[in-house]
Amino acid sequence: MIQHTMIVSFDRPLPSDTLDQYLTDIERVMRATGLVESVVTRRHLPVPGEEAIPALIGSAIVQVAVADLDTLAKAFAAPGLHEVIDRWQSRHPYQVAWANHEVLA
Repeated sequence: MIQHTMIVSFDRPLPSDTLDQYLTDIERVMRATGLVESVVTRRHLPVPGEEAIPALIGSAIVQVAVADLDTLAKAFAAPGLHEVIDRWQSRHPYQVAWANHEVLA
């Protein structure tokens, strides 16, 4: 099992309902590929003072579980995924950092 963990950081803070819609859209399109075993999304929980740290602070986490790296590649090539990503990027630009890893204990 492979976990694809993404840290999504919007350029500007989003209203709560807009961030919820982004997470819903990403989860829906990933599940629609039929290739993922699970998709979990969570909001970032801010800590006072973190804005003083010169690092990428995420808006949310998206974690996708797949059987293997080949399946992950197929999931990211699935129809519809890039349309959703492009639509969100055009309205609310964001950056993504990610890591592919085995399941954490």
